[in-house]
Amino acid sequence: MLRTPLCNLLGISHPILQGGMAWVSTPDLVVAVSDAGGLGILGAGNAPPDLVETYVRQVKERTAKPFGLNVPMFSQYVEQVVDICIRYHVPVVTTGAGNPSAIIAPLKDAGIRVIPVVASVALAKRLERAGADALVAEGCESGGHIGDVNSLPLIPQIVDAVKVPVVAAGGIADGRGLAAALALGASGIQMGTRFICTHECQVHVNYKDMIVKAGDRSTITTGHSLGHPVRALRNPMTRKFEELERQTLTEEQLIEFGTGKLRSAAVDGNVVEGSFMAGQSCGLINDIVSCAELIERTIAQAEQILMRLPGYVLSSGEVQ
Repeated sequence: MLRTPLCNLLGISHPILQGGMAWVSTPDLVVAVSDAGGLGILGAGNAPPDLVETYVRQVKERTAKPFGLNVPMFSQYVEQVVDICIRYHVPVVTTGAGNPSAIIAPLKDAGIRVIPVVASVALAKRLERAGADALVAEGCESGGHIGDVNSLPLIPQIVDAVKVPVVAAGGIADGRGLAAALALGASGIQMGTRFICTHECQVHVNYKDMIVKAGDRSTITTGHSLGHPVRALRNPMTRKFEELERQTLTEEQLIEFGTGKLRSAAVDGNVVEGSFMAGQSCGLINDIVSCAELIERTIAQAEQILMRLPGYVLSSGEVQ
């Protein structure tokens, strides 16, 4: 059985986290992942606090397993969402899109595990000093808001720089990615795009179909001029965004154009105007399965690989 320190830290059976994605990680998905032995994570995004509270209540009513909630630091509701996490004793909080140093202490004082998503060694060190229980090292292959360092060099550098468990994210969609992450020193993985293509994920079917049909070069990053690039599937919306950036529109104009585009994709399935955030792992995804099956086969594949690898190591006396 594959078990790492991350499992002990979070009280989960398998070292697999489901990324907390706005408009995607709703209670149905979160409960399914947690019941299957991983850690389901709600995506607060920029949702109003009353909706976040409703989601938290629904998850707690439907599962006794640990779960988490992702708080993006750009949200105007950060303080209210943190208060909800404390009042409802949410077991784990992950953070992204910014520096969460100010909210780590109150969450930890409430007995909540805090796991920031980081895209650089410097931020990883800073947040470990601030009290983070673990860190998600996210390479730029990920979907949504990303940094500028790839997973392969980023993960071992962060592992070397901190003492807390590190979760690998970015470009991972199966057991091969889990085995590779463990080889790099990580204690587990976080998958986002792969979990969109599950039966329990309630996004529009167009979103899932686009991922299943995607190839290795189907994603693009936009928003570089704003200082916070986003990776999404190529479609008319991303082409328009590229065009607007070349026209050197103001930051306010670009933000106005991008507002609401993720909801348009996830809820409405608008293939023309929606922002279908997805990672480069989309080229590895070719089916839609249950969360239980996905986790089971990811673990099984990783275990098979890890058991096979010692066969590649020859003793000094063996002839090749």
